Amino acid sequence: MSAFTAIDEEREIDREEFTPGLEPQPTWCPGCGDFGVLKALKQAMPEVGRTPDETLLVTGIGCSGKLSSYFESYGFHSIHGRALPVARAAKLANPGLEVIAAGGDGDGYGIGGNHFVHTARENHDLTYIVFNNEVFGLTKGQTSPTSPKGHESKTQPHGSAKDPLRPLSMGLSAGASYIARTAAVNPNQARDILVEAVEHDGFAHVDFLTQCPTWNKDAKQYVPYVDVQESDEYEFDVHDRREAAEMMYETESALYEGTVLTGRYYVEEDRRSYGEEKRSLNDMPDEPLAERYFDDDHEWERSADMLDRHK
Repeated sequence: MSAFTAIDEEREIDREEFTPGLEPQPTWCPGCGDFGVLKALKQAMPEVGRTPDETLLVTGIGCSGKLSSYFESYGFHSIHGRALPVARAAKLANPGLEVIAAGGDGDGYGIGGNHFVHTARENHDLTYIVFNNEVFGLTKGQTSPTSPKGHESKTQPHGSAKDPLRPLSMGLSAGASYIARTAAVNPNQARDILVEAVEHDGFAHVDFLTQCPTWNKDAKQYVPYVDVQESDEYEFDVHDRREAAEMMYETESALYEGTVLTGRYYVEEDRRSYGEEKRSLNDMPDEPLAERYFDDDHEWERSADMLDRHK
């Protein structure tokens, strides 16, 4: 009997299945953009056709880290900046599991920036949602990697002297194969983008603008926003890396000038994921490694016995 009999179960899925019975009501601040991420994710998963038993949500530290408490699925609340290594390991051990990682801009682009770069480079088959509110919210409003230059905070009382990090451009240069930006104030677009990201075979990076009315009043509500796919003013090919890079740069510059651009920016469809690459090299078995823990007849190998000795 398989230990993962719930995977690939075909049945109708209701979004309320993703509302936990233990902690159904989020306790984020009123007006927080994190509510929008939770709503969009609950709406997206039934459209993807995944049940809570087929889904793992790995979160980091910060206000965004509570997402796994308010979302019914398998969950892992990791330490600061380390959501991606946990998510990568889970996906490699059980490729049939739908793995989603989530964290804030400080968690993902600052403390976990190294993991973000290399997860994108290796193109692991998972979705990474970054709650981008341009501030460290849980620790009371310190400047984050995406805070605009001049932003005043407890750590930068005279204003930040640093230019903000460009997350979309960083994801592209690192090697992410799906890159999008959406916002909590655009729930329909957010849902559709999360559906595409979860269904994408490879590393999907979603920069999710989430307003913080408590600690970052400068960012307001990220409105009005413009969908770059629906606007006649912006035309580019999401499959063309150079055109995508130029559109990302324009989007990231415009945000701090008061224009909020959102949408899909880059999609690479034919590239194999890291797990597929490993299996093509016979470096990983086709069956889930996690199955072996439930197989009493499996003979465990020592890693040293699987390697050719140096000559």
